Amino acid sequence: MDFIKIASLSELPEGCSKIVKVNNSKVALFHFNGKITAIGNACLHKGGPLGLGCIEKKYGAMYVTCPWHGWEYNIETGKAPPGYEDQQSVYEIKIEDDSILISDEPIVKSKTATHDLSALEDLIQLKYQTTGTSLNILGISTTNMNDNLARFSTSEDALEKALTYASKKYGAKTKMLKLRQLKFRHCEGYYSQHMNACSWPCSITEMDAKDGMTQVYREMVLWADIVLLATPIRWGNASSLYYKMAERLNTVQNQITLNNKILIKNKVAAFIITGGQDNIQSVAGQLMWFFTDLGFVFPPFSFVGWSRGWTAEDMDKNVLQFKKSDYIKRTTEEMVDNCVETLSQIKNMNTVKIIAPKPHQQDSFSADIENPDMNI
Repeated sequence: MDFIKIASLSELPEGCSKIVKVNNSKVALFHFNGKITAIGNACLHKGGPLGLGCIEKKYGAMYVTCPWHGWEYNIETGKAPPGYEDQQSVYEIKIEDDSILISDEPIVKSKTATHDLSALEDLIQLKYQTTGTSLNILGISTTNMNDNLARFSTSEDALEKALTYASKKYGAKTKMLKLRQLKFRHCEGYYSQHMNACSWPCSITEMDAKDGMTQVYREMVLWADIVLLATPIRWGNASSLYYKMAERLNTVQNQITLNNKILIKNKVAAFIITGGQDNIQSVAGQLMWFFTDLGFVFPPFSFVGWSRGWTAEDMDKNVLQFKKSDYIKRTTEEMVDNCVETLSQIKNMNTVKIIAPKPHQQDSFSADIENPDMNI
C-alpha cells in the first residue's frame, strides 16, 4: 500500500473537514479531538457528500451526518450508529512533518447493509393497478379545516358530488383523500442540494413509510385513472395544503430529469375551484401547468368554478347560495363526463412514444463543470 500527500496540516485545522481526491475516489478528511481521520465521501444511501456534513459527538463518538438525508457515520471507524450494519470505507492517515499522507486504497472497504423497504415495494417496483378497462377515480380535497369543528366546505362538497355521480353512472371505483387528515411532512428541499437527492420513492417516505404522502403517491401514481382535485381559493391561489402536496410531488417529476422516466401514464386530471370571491381562472391555470408537468392529460373544459365576486363579503350567504345552486350539480357531472370520455381516448395510448420535453442534466450550460464537493 502506498501513501500520498493529500494536504498540509495548515489546510485542515482542528474542528474542520475537507474533501480530497484519492486516485478516482473522493474522501472526507476530518480533524477532531486532535486526530485526523478519513472515510469515503459518498454516503452509502444516495451518494451525498459526507465532507459537507455536520460533525457532532453522539453514540459515544464523533459522527458525521450526511447533508442530503441524515445518514450518520463514525468519522474514525466509518461505522453506522448502533443498530445499523452499514460500513463506510476507511483510509489510513499518517502525519509527516506538516504533511497529511493518506493510503491510496481504503484499509476498510465500504459495505451497504440490507434495509427493509418491503413496505414500499409497490412504489419501488411501480406496480400499477390500472388496466386497459379500469375506471379508478381519485378525489383529492385540499381544503383545510378543524375536523373537530365541523363546517361545510363548498369545494369538498362539489368533489363528493362528482365522485358519487361517477360511481352511479359509470360504475367507477372511487376514493377520496382529504389532505388535512394525512399528516405529512413538508418537502425538505433535498433537490436544492443535488437532483440525485430527490429520489423515488420520496426520501421522506423512504425514512417514514407512514408519512401521509405515501398514500398520495400510491393512489395517484399507481391506482388512479382520473384525478379530480378540489381546492378553495386562498388569497387568489389554491390552498396551502395543495402547495404542500405539490412540493412533495417533485419526486414524481424529477424522475424525468434523472432517468427520463415518466411515472404518470394515461391519466386524466380535472379541477374544482371554489371561493367566496374570484380568481378561478388564474388558479386553474396554475393547477393545469403543474399537472401537465407530471404527465396528466386534461379533458376539454377541465375545471369547474364557483365564485360570487369581489364584493361578496357576506360569506354567511355563500354556503346558502351554493346549496341551492343547480349549476354545481350540473357542471360537476359534465366535468366527469368529459374526463371519462377523454380517458377512453387515451386509455390504451402507447406511452413508449410519449416524450417529456423537459431539461436533462446535459442541457445545462454548466453541465461540463465539475463540482469538487460532489460525488456524482
